[in-house]
Amino acid sequence: MPPRLLEVDNLNAYYGKSHILRGVTFHVDEGEIVGLLGRNGVGRSTTIKAIMGNVPPRGSIRLRGEEIAGLPPYQTARKGLGYVPETRDIFPGLTVKQNLQLGEKPGEVGGRWTMEDMFGMFPQLKDRADTRAGFLSGGEQQMLTICRTLMGDPSLVMIDEPTEGLSPMMVEHVARLLDEIAKRGVAILLVEQKLTIALKISHRLYVMGHGKIVFEGTPAELSSADAIRKEWLEV
Repeated sequence: MPPRLLEVDNLNAYYGKSHILRGVTFHVDEGEIVGLLGRNGVGRSTTIKAIMGNVPPRGSIRLRGEEIAGLPPYQTARKGLGYVPETRDIFPGLTVKQNLQLGEKPGEVGGRWTMEDMFGMFPQLKDRADTRAGFLSGGEQQMLTICRTLMGDPSLVMIDEPTEGLSPMMVEHVARLLDEIAKRGVAILLVEQKLTIALKISHRLYVMGHGKIVFEGTPAELSSADAIRKEWLEV
């Protein structure tokens, strides 16, 4: 059995007086793609924000056995956690190449990913290396955000809704990229609305409802769990 990379235990989080996460517990193993599913508003994005340190967490968050709950985001990133937000957050006034350079860890040499790797996986980015990122399409910006995160050589990448608003062709491209990332030994925690994509690329899945985990299992197990899908996923 692969070693545990991320272990989240009894995670709670609040926005003001609103109790958003209510005892969330799950884990991600080395090199694993784990899907975090659920309808909008159930706490999926809050979960990864709390892990990253963007939302104050209550509970235990361990990365390779080390407690990281409550660390500021920059320290969490240096420990090996990457975060791709739904908002993408590229630097529009900087070129593609400059955005990628900003993702590199200071003073680190010999990581898993180089700029040539990024350009090899995404020839579109290579063609636009000297173009300001604000002129890229939505799909190209999503690629750039994922690649910038990889430049920091994370052990685990948390990705929030990477296919939102993308064309079907670009969705397939992103799915292939996520598969390639996992093959290189980087684990992925994927928040995704599109059930077909999550079922296709995830090794395991968690379903959230009302701020809690309501299902854990394989894609095959979720596919056959009609009651879970109807209650917690289908509109």
